[in-house]
Amino acid sequence: MTTSEEVGGARYARYAYRLRVSSAALAGLLAEWDRCRWVWNQCVATSRAAHRTGQKCGPARLDRMLTGWRAEHGWLRAGASVPQQQIIRDFARSRAKALKDIKARLPVKQRAGMPRLKKKHLADPTLNYTRRGFRIKDGRLHLAGGIVVTVVWSRGLPAEPSSVRVYRDSLGHWYASFVVPAPIEPLPETGRAIGIDWGVREVATTTSDAHDLPHPEHGRKAAARLARHQRRMARRKPAKGQAASKGYRRAKRQAARAHKKIARQRADTARKWAKRVVRDFDALAVEDFRPRFLARSTMARKAADAAISATKHELITMARKHGRTLRLVHPAHTTMDCGRCGARTKHALPLSERIYTCTACGATCPRDKNSARVMLARAGLDPAGADRVRPGRPQDGRAA
Repeated sequence: MTTSEEVGGARYARYAYRLRVSSAALAGLLAEWDRCRWVWNQCVATSRAAHRTGQKCGPARLDRMLTGWRAEHGWLRAGASVPQQQIIRDFARSRAKALKDIKARLPVKQRAGMPRLKKKHLADPTLNYTRRGFRIKDGRLHLAGGIVVTVVWSRGLPAEPSSVRVYRDSLGHWYASFVVPAPIEPLPETGRAIGIDWGVREVATTTSDAHDLPHPEHGRKAAARLARHQRRMARRKPAKGQAASKGYRRAKRQAARAHKKIARQRADTARKWAKRVVRDFDALAVEDFRPRFLARSTMARKAADAAISATKHELITMARKHGRTLRLVHPAHTTMDCGRCGARTKHALPLSERIYTCTACGATCPRDKNSARVMLARAGLDPAGADRVRPGRPQDGRAA
């Protein structure tokens, strides 16, 4: 699996690989995670105490406290310092994001929560290592602290990795995610542009009928099997304070496997569609849609199954990888503007009305197709209609 991110203006990509972990390596990883989890919980307690007293709690202060903790506790000093320092960085980023959302006065449901305590049996292990904390030798990953794991090299790394994240998923599988500079793989130019509008009935409606993405309904198809596993979990749920039975753990693992399969199906569908769009078009005008409000509507289940955000992320990642032009367009009034003449209706169209009819030029077309044409014109990628469409907000047309 490959994902992309941008740090300090430079673009990087993550390459994830499955790990084969021996019993000795497993014991080492879990012990290292116990130490890092203790450091995280200490950071949470320190942050809460600093908030009550009005003091600052930045990464520099926590680093100094980590030095004292390691000097005080021999069992903590027995672990590598790199993952412990990196979990402090993760805590600082999480706390800074939460404070930024509070300062921006976002609604409570849209804020990133303050960092919380990590419980032993609930938090999955995640260890981060910088370049001085790992090395690759003879195809094996050597981590600080003498931990050696075997990597399943499904493909080669395009460059030397700068960091690695070792984590365990809900199925108990271990993975290593390497960060490398994102290579640009240019594709042949086509001289074509496409507008993309997101929706629930169809995940993506485009100006090209051949590139529309219908709703795959992966979640609906697996709903009966997933509900069966969840009912078994409910029947076998242990009482508070009691250990889970073997049957409960089996049902929980089967439910996690079903969830993982659905997520992989959604990612596979989105990745294949994004590759086809990027291969056939040089420029993409994409609706900058954030479907949070759908979670509070009657379409919440179907919208979640559509995975619009994941599909949008895959499209942006694929466009960056192949050097295509991608512009995010603000979605305001896209269902009210005409993609042909640019006139705007006086009233918003209800969701039940699926055909857009322009009162100025008389053009008639499906509302989602009209919105896709508006995306193309607002981004300035449609020479025939760009001069007749109302300009968007200042953030319209920004390159991704």
